[in-house]
Amino acid sequence: MKITLQQSELLKGVNIVSKALPVRTTMPILECIIIDASANEIKLTANNIELGIETIVEGNIIEPGVVGIEAKFLGELVRKLPSNEVTIDTDDRFHTTIICEKAEVKVSGKSAEDFVHIPIVARNNPIVISELGLKDIIRQTSFAAAQNNNNKLMTGEYFEISGNRLKAVALDGNRVAIRNINLKEPVEDSSAIIPVKTLNEISKIMNGGAEDMVSIYITENHIIFEYEKTTVVSDLISGEYFMIDKMISPDFITKMSCDKKQLSDLLDRFSIMSNETDKKPIVFSIEGQTVRMSIDSFRGSMNEELEIKKEGDDMVIGFNPKFLMDAIRAIDEDFIDFYFLNSRSPAIIKDADENYNYVVLPINIGVR
Repeated sequence: MKITLQQSELLKGVNIVSKALPVRTTMPILECIIIDASANEIKLTANNIELGIETIVEGNIIEPGVVGIEAKFLGELVRKLPSNEVTIDTDDRFHTTIICEKAEVKVSGKSAEDFVHIPIVARNNPIVISELGLKDIIRQTSFAAAQNNNNKLMTGEYFEISGNRLKAVALDGNRVAIRNINLKEPVEDSSAIIPVKTLNEISKIMNGGAEDMVSIYITENHIIFEYEKTTVVSDLISGEYFMIDKMISPDFITKMSCDKKQLSDLLDRFSIMSNETDKKPIVFSIEGQTVRMSIDSFRGSMNEELEIKKEGDDMVIGFNPKFLMDAIRAIDEDFIDFYFLNSRSPAIIKDADENYNYVVLPINIGVR
């Protein structure tokens, strides 16, 4: 194999597919990026069995062929090469020479025979969404999924498509994030539980343009994301997802509306008083058209008042500061509406059209 391409193009491709490299593996070939120039295009691929990414890079094929190069080495090398044309030349024993200007590097490549290639999956009934829309969905929901949990369902995000409406749901047992978005065209109803790690990696490698579109295909065992010159194939999580509708009660006795920026700034100040191990609640004391927030932690105590619009009864309720702040940060509206039933029931944050719903469980502060 012999190919030439620009250093910037090679680096872009390496950075994209590197998101699918395994953290650890007993198969050395999976630690490689496969450079495939056997057809009429140069394709880079990485696969960790659960997630595979391939992307096409621009370049010239002088001699067709395929080689695997250890990914960590290739990434470090390409980042440090001059911004100029790169030549990759491999012989029949996979000895590889990489040349850029006056730099010449020789490395032992690997045969791709033992590489686990991305599965060939049928593509029917695509769900088409903008990169910006998909990145927003991931940003506004994925934080609520469990990072590690005995219940694997909680490490995934539920996508439900009905007509021209896509609902994304993530939860970890203490909070639920729900985002609804309208699709440009109605599609066949379907659903899938996607590993949140997959979604986070996709979000990192997409440009996020409003005019750049992503085609999503859901099958029984896989989900495929296709955009620009990149294809991402991920395993799905099997199982029956939680009955989300039962977690969101339409009943409330108190509604609190407040300025998002003012609340966000206030919570940011409160964050210096707590940490993950302390887990002291931030207490909302809602009375009249004011909420008094307070915290009493190992560092000391803090309280501050915020003007609000309140409908219904006064209320005292406590929350994990991080869970509350995560939800507030995900909301793009200028004003936020909270709905409370009592001090022991989940608080619901939502907009009038229910494009987003955040459910946050309270912390018991002994209020009846």
